[in-house]
Amino acid sequence: MSTVSAEALPTGAPTVPARADEDAAAPLAPRARLLPALAAVYRAQLSRARVARIPLLFVATFQSVGIMVLMRGVVDGGSEARAVVAGSTVLVVAFVALNLLAQYFGQLRATGGLDHYATLPVPPAAVVLGAAGAYASFTVPGTAVTAVIGSVLFGLPLGNLWILAAVVPLAGAALAGLGAALGLLAPRPELATLLGQLGMSAALLLGVLPAERLPGPIGWARDLLPSTYGVEALARTFAPHPDWAAVALDLGVCAAVGVVSLAVATGAYRRAAVR
Repeated sequence: MSTVSAEALPTGAPTVPARADEDAAAPLAPRARLLPALAAVYRAQLSRARVARIPLLFVATFQSVGIMVLMRGVVDGGSEARAVVAGSTVLVVAFVALNLLAQYFGQLRATGGLDHYATLPVPPAAVVLGAAGAYASFTVPGTAVTAVIGSVLFGLPLGNLWILAAVVPLAGAALAGLGAALGLLAPRPELATLLGQLGMSAALLLGVLPAERLPGPIGWARDLLPSTYGVEALARTFAPHPDWAAVALDLGVCAAVGVVSLAVATGAYRRAAVR
């Protein structure tokens, strides 16, 4: 069999481009960086949930204020009053960041919504962190209103409520990571809803009730709940002379639990998205 060199071809003869090789070598679109992707997911989630979640946020705030009004007839003041106000305030965060986020990711997994995010060139961490941040953001007005009403109701000082700027994001990160993990790991959306409700109920019973009135084993369970440390941090600031080192330690525990829970949720998202 003879071969024809390129010089033997007539001048101007068309050549066949190596399209298969060119297509194979064509670079894919670059994967989005974490921070821009996180900002985009956060804005999308915030705008999607703004209308649907505002009524639920009102319910969460009304529920916490109602609990404080009921406890006012039982608790007069002192450390118990500080615990009730702090627990009711953080309960708003638990209702939204834990309960609603568990339901959201459970529904997202059941309806195939994770497939949409899997087709986008965004890191899994951006999806989890963006959704968690958006849901936690909805708790800011409710926690502020609850803390102010509770402080007035029980005669607590208002001067240190600026600590909410640290308590809400750190406790929100810990609870949102836990809620996202529950929603993504639950095999059915109904189970995700049940786990979210149980988590919020635990935050209610173990966070709002004064720690000294809880039995020993229940107190140990309270120490395992991430929101407990946000409650303790806020409650300490109501004292006449706050122990700021203990406040910083409690917030540090919230931050550490938030990192771990969000990492677990990101891993659960990766596994759920590839199925």
